[in-house]
Amino acid sequence: MTSIHPEIAELLATEAQRLNSPDFIAADPVQFPRRYTEQRDIEATALLCATIAWGNRTMICRDCERMLSLMDHKPADYIMDGACEELCPTDNVHRTFFNANLQHWLRGLRRIFERYGSVEGLAKAKAVEAEPAPAWALAREINNELAAANDGRADSRCLPQNLDQTALKRLNMALRWLVRRDGIVDMGLWDAISPAQLYIPLDVHVGNTARDLGLLTRRSNDRKATEQLTDILRTLRPDDPCVFDFALFGLGIEGKQARTQSAL
Repeated sequence: MTSIHPEIAELLATEAQRLNSPDFIAADPVQFPRRYTEQRDIEATALLCATIAWGNRTMICRDCERMLSLMDHKPADYIMDGACEELCPTDNVHRTFFNANLQHWLRGLRRIFERYGSVEGLAKAKAVEAEPAPAWALAREINNELAAANDGRADSRCLPQNLDQTALKRLNMALRWLVRRDGIVDMGLWDAISPAQLYIPLDVHVGNTARDLGLLTRRSNDRKATEQLTDILRTLRPDDPCVFDFALFGLGIEGKQARTQSAL
């Protein structure tokens, strides 16, 4: 395993502390699940908002707001009432995610809530914390429930199906929100998975930043890269490797902005 240079370790710690602050919340989709107090509202909002969290953050937050407004800002009630069947399947939610995909998710969440009480209840019933990679184990179980609620059909726009290869970025993001317990940005709602078992939500910017810092050599942003990056960050914080998601995100955004300015 690659070791982290002391200066890089200090940079990561400093940036994580700077970004992991209440000021981070207002411009990030984590703001949406934080609006709620009931577990099923929080879980549904976290999973749905993380599902559409790709692209421009302003657009993501705009579309999260619009998606929640479809549910009268009461996602758990909306799910349990089966009201999603009234949506026009072809209406757009966010980029390539449409109401048909949202309906797929909501039918599955209704089944999970009916059978297990909550998504955390599903995680506990399936003992995902005992799996080597709990996030991917949970994705498998959620995919099973979504398919069962949708006549056996899968939908990769809700959750990836290629679990051996996918970085599972969006579910790892939702799990960071639900599991990390420092009480600053993330909510620490679950105890079905520990913060030590979380994985970095790996996207293009985080991957490029990690490579620039010498933390990652793998070129693909896939499951192996996610595991390798998280493993090396665990050498700094075995109890909470995903605190450094804030640092990698912030450094990635600032690096992108610097590159844009230099090109002008």
